[in-house]
Amino acid sequence: MGLFDTIKREWVYFNGARKTLARIGSIEPDDKIRFADVFEEKVDQFRSNVVIRFEDDIITYGELDKRANQFANWALDQGYGAGDTVALFMDNKPDYLAIWVGLSKIGVAVALINNQLQGAGLAHCVSIADSRAVIVGAEQVEHFASAREHLPEGLTAWSHEADMEQSERIDEVLDTYASTRPSPEHRESLRAADLCLYVYTSGTTGLPKAAKLTQSRVLGMMRSFIDACNITERDRIYITLPLYHATGGICAVGQAFMTGASMILKDKFSATEFWNDAVNYKATSFVYIGELCRYLVSAKPHPLEREHRIRTGFGNGMSADVWEKFIDRFGIEDLIEFYGSTEGNVSFVNFNGKVGAVGRLPPYMRDRIRSRIVKFDVETEKPVRGKDGFCIETEPGEVGEAIGEITSAPRQRFEGYKDPTQTEKKILRDVFKPGDMWFRTGDLMKMDEHHFIYFVDRIGDTYRWKGENVSTTEVAEALSNYPGIELPNVYGVSLPGTEGRAGMAAINLTPGSTLHGKDLATYVDKALPAYARPVFVRVQPAAETTGTLKFRKVDLVEQGIEVDEIDDPVYVRLPGSDAYTLLTSEMVDDIEDGKVKL
Repeated sequence: MGLFDTIKREWVYFNGARKTLARIGSIEPDDKIRFADVFEEKVDQFRSNVVIRFEDDIITYGELDKRANQFANWALDQGYGAGDTVALFMDNKPDYLAIWVGLSKIGVAVALINNQLQGAGLAHCVSIADSRAVIVGAEQVEHFASAREHLPEGLTAWSHEADMEQSERIDEVLDTYASTRPSPEHRESLRAADLCLYVYTSGTTGLPKAAKLTQSRVLGMMRSFIDACNITERDRIYITLPLYHATGGICAVGQAFMTGASMILKDKFSATEFWNDAVNYKATSFVYIGELCRYLVSAKPHPLEREHRIRTGFGNGMSADVWEKFIDRFGIEDLIEFYGSTEGNVSFVNFNGKVGAVGRLPPYMRDRIRSRIVKFDVETEKPVRGKDGFCIETEPGEVGEAIGEITSAPRQRFEGYKDPTQTEKKILRDVFKPGDMWFRTGDLMKMDEHHFIYFVDRIGDTYRWKGENVSTTEVAEALSNYPGIELPNVYGVSLPGTEGRAGMAAINLTPGSTLHGKDLATYVDKALPAYARPVFVRVQPAAETTGTLKFRKVDLVEQGIEVDEIDDPVYVRLPGSDAYTLLTSEMVDDIEDGKVKL
């Protein structure tokens, strides 16, 4: 790399980081600033601008504000106020945003629940946030019914656009409430450090954890990608990611809310509709996850795929091979890949467009961005410490765990989870000096000689499939309740041409039991959301464990689905099938060649 290229690289990064940090600002914990305050300021500034395009609906900032006010006044009438939490369990639609904005106006924290959950997992997410009530969308009524028996007594449920047992329909009474703004006094007691949202994250050891997002953190996330993508009020941002995700529901939504831009909101992603939507709605930007881009690259050529106006986008999880194909095929070169821990204080942004990198941390930014990568022992799943007892930073190209220093500074705070025990597990102490504390991301990364950072893998057992983090413990617990299965060992296996890892369960059968593929498929459909259902099931004579009685997974993961090298029978649930069937070497070839898309 020549001198000119080096100067250009440093300027692009420095300018991007400078603008972003300035945009986010420094909000002190006791500052009297809340998301709802800023939202109303932006509404007053951009009242006539279109904020949401959804199907055939066009909604202005002023109209969204009035709708949010109605939800706020309804909530006040129900007795909800500052200090309360209400869970939101709905598909992507304009009222999703109107509800949580409206509740924020009166100081109510909103728990954003994954709209695919059901049964005990759904009940857990509602309960862990101490929700006083839950608002259920039309598409989630059956899912909520499956969780009823696991929910605490006294929880009030409201349905939206559909009838539901033991509940009232919020949409049928909403027009009886005023569309005028509730008094700011309802949120006057809140400060920047107070709770705004719960967003759920799947850890390596259990069910989803409720991450606490403060008022200041939500505002910071909403402002994070405005300058990187050069968003103005003239932009139209295509959002097809679920609104319960921080990336789509906070960062992308925030790009609009903070600038007066417009969102093109979709209820779900469709590779066949993407380019039609992009052209018809005149999208100029989009938000992605790696799997979304992989689907687009793998799809057949579309007549409009080069006729769009999309100039930029941001997201995470884009692999290098997909990235290059995406740029070449669709002509969208300005992609901002990032890494961010929803609940933590570690974030990186790739302002330079370096293919495959999640960000960069040059030496001159180390004092402002207090993140590091430390040597890590994969066997013990703990950072390596030197003779002095302190952690050791990795060398260029060496894989280690990304951590972030916890301080009182706004960008370095770690608010933790609703469960304090889960919070403590994420804190690493006495890292570089006695008494310091650092947030553990649980992610393995590496840095090259130019200080670009690359994501390598997740520590532990959680794997990503269909854009969701899958907790192996949750899946194993569900399988353990199936008659005849004992000691299920769940993990993810990598497949060529597939984003993330496909779920695989190595199981033992109790004496006299046999695997009934259709019955098992029927059971997992009821017990688990679609993304968490194992794609493969391996039947073992006995489970292998370590000396500490942990499941030995290394060999299983390496063997994957190579049935020619495995003595155990392996079953697969093919797309559209209602049963698990025996996996053959011919089927493996079809999967690996891309003839079968899982």
